Amino acid sequence: MAAEPEMESQEGLFSHLLELRTRLIKAILALAVVLAALVPFANRLYAWLAAPLVSRLPEGAHLIATEVASPFITPLKLTFYAALFISMPVILYQLWAFVSPGLYKHEKRLARPLLVSALVLFYIGCAFAYFLVLPAAFRFLTAVTPQGVEMMTDITHYLDFVMLMFFAFGLCFEVPVAVVVLAAVGIVDLDKLRKGRRYAVVGAFAIAAVVTPPDITSMIMLAIPMCLLYEVGLLAVRWLLKPNAVDAASHS
Repeated sequence: MAAEPEMESQEGLFSHLLELRTRLIKAILALAVVLAALVPFANRLYAWLAAPLVSRLPEGAHLIATEVASPFITPLKLTFYAALFISMPVILYQLWAFVSPGLYKHEKRLARPLLVSALVLFYIGCAFAYFLVLPAAFRFLTAVTPQGVEMMTDITHYLDFVMLMFFAFGLCFEVPVAVVVLAAVGIVDLDKLRKGRRYAVVGAFAIAAVVTPPDITSMIMLAIPMCLLYEVGLLAVRWLLKPNAVDAASHS
């Protein structure tokens, strides 16, 4: 009799592993399809990515390739990043489809908007960096280039820098999601979040000073949205978390 529960648990684990394998295959296939569709446009994608810097370089200056294979490898790396960026909704859906059957109803009610919001906010953060922050940063960097120094950036270093900016700004724009999660698990409550506004502002400017290029404009352009997103997080806590649910989480 004791062997039956053990066999059932093994069968349950095996079925979960099969389900995980299926979800992973679907996610990888989605990534592969998007990647295959984007590969013919690799050079065009890189030209689009380099536009914020190229348009602000002095006349006659241009990007350079310091390694033999980088003119071929670097656009392909960007294509992979773009494919991952585009297929992320499908990847997250497969993750959600695997995890959601084990969640309670109230956990699903909270997890769905948080997951969608996290993805949308990350995209908004990347777009904010590309359309607003990078042009301002490159305008500053080209303006402070010493006389007699020609600014000619390596294409691989430029890609790494821009991807780092995208990732940093995407994460910084997750402030509302982080606030809701902290409140949901009982680490903080709405009153503490309200009282912590001044610390949030100081933290936003400190993070912006570390993350952004060394110009005051870029720092302010990140710090102010983070402060505003903190307020959005307070509103989300009020809307998504009932007071009794937060209190129960804090006492559990």
